[in-house]
Amino acid sequence: MDARSPDLTQDLTRGLTQDSAGWRDDAPATKSLAEVNATVPLPTAGTWWRRLLAFIGPGYMVSVGYMDPGNWATDLAGGSRFGYTLLAVILLSNLMAILLQSLAARLGIVTDRDLAQACRATYSPAVNFLLWLACEAAIIACDLAEVIGTAIALKLLFGIPLIGGALIAALDAFLLLVLMNRGFRLLEAFVMALLSVIAICFAVQIVAAAPPIADVLRGFAPKSEIFTNPEMLYIAIGIIGATVMPHNLYLHSSIVQTRAYARDDEGRREAIKWATTDSTIALMLALFINAAILVVAAATFHTSGHSDVAEIGQAFELLSPLLGLGIASTLFAVALLASGLNSTVTATLAGQIVMEGFLDLRLPSWARRLLTRGIAIVPVIVVTAIYGERGTADLLVFSQVVLSMQLPFAVIPLVRFVSDRRKMGQFAIPTSVAAIAWIVAGVILVLNVKLLVDVLLG
Repeated sequence: MDARSPDLTQDLTRGLTQDSAGWRDDAPATKSLAEVNATVPLPTAGTWWRRLLAFIGPGYMVSVGYMDPGNWATDLAGGSRFGYTLLAVILLSNLMAILLQSLAARLGIVTDRDLAQACRATYSPAVNFLLWLACEAAIIACDLAEVIGTAIALKLLFGIPLIGGALIAALDAFLLLVLMNRGFRLLEAFVMALLSVIAICFAVQIVAAAPPIADVLRGFAPKSEIFTNPEMLYIAIGIIGATVMPHNLYLHSSIVQTRAYARDDEGRREAIKWATTDSTIALMLALFINAAILVVAAATFHTSGHSDVAEIGQAFELLSPLLGLGIASTLFAVALLASGLNSTVTATLAGQIVMEGFLDLRLPSWARRLLTRGIAIVPVIVVTAIYGERGTADLLVFSQVVLSMQLPFAVIPLVRFVSDRRKMGQFAIPTSVAAIAWIVAGVILVLNVKLLVDVLLG
């Protein structure tokens, strides 16, 4: 598993200092998402906001995964059962996400590798294969949530049967192909437009729900019962799994490289600054939407005695009557559809990045997308067909817990890489930041172990 140092010529061509060697000398040199790598031009002069606008995009694509239908399931369950208590978990997981996504962006910008490629260039083939399997399991769990969420939205809005909606959701690979062929900026614009729809829909619902501000603010303060109550802990871990998503770390480390920043020390330093700003702002939007889902559920269902609302369909039926706003349920379903479409597109792209990075596939881009989509979507369609509308909420929450279980397999290599001066040179993170990152990884591990013990002991 130990890395072997490459020769100095390889090291220098990557724009890193000589003391940053740390990759296997047989590591492939393919660019991440080669068809769009360094294709988005950046202004060479002008004000700071022009530079920021040129970098805005990857953070919003990453933020999609932090407000996908899996988040809806865990947030609805948490809000209806426990009121505002789990807002603290949403805040904590969002802070974790901001840190980890900034590290993922740093890795991609400094090393010219995405996280999957970095693993392949460091670990043995056997370890890489196991890491790929773990990541594929996470993507399948993520797809389960996104496809079911999209299918439910199509059923609620247009009466399309669940399995039909799931098959329609599987066509996102073709949508991604069309958008990517027209330029990466168009794909980013599509994603950001749908994010705006989601934000507007929930802003209206928050106003209609009129939650008590004092109760909401108290919900952001952590409480010990989150850890001691097994039911609450299960949903809390689901929220962490739904928020800090493993495939987003692979995605972000790749798509930041679409910017045509100078591949030298100064260019990388500036790219890290703007990419981190972009993802932080975008993830604050994700925090608002996640908190809004839970707050609406708490203010509408928990306070009215409907603490068993966990199914998205139930929430759709009850929202308008309980809020006294006829359009509330429709806005809820429209936001869910926008969330599902966005999430399936970005998850398909992440699947391509993961498979290319770990397996170094040499296929046309359209074939890679169809292959990676097929691997993830077939199990999802089968599960949806078997379960139908029964237990969709349980499936959604379970999928997010599975995601949380996969997190250490992405987080630990990421923190190790960005802390390593052989790999990162002067861009290695400071010891204090590394300590916080290892604490985050430790928290995730402890919560997962606690959950497993509770499940095994009944």
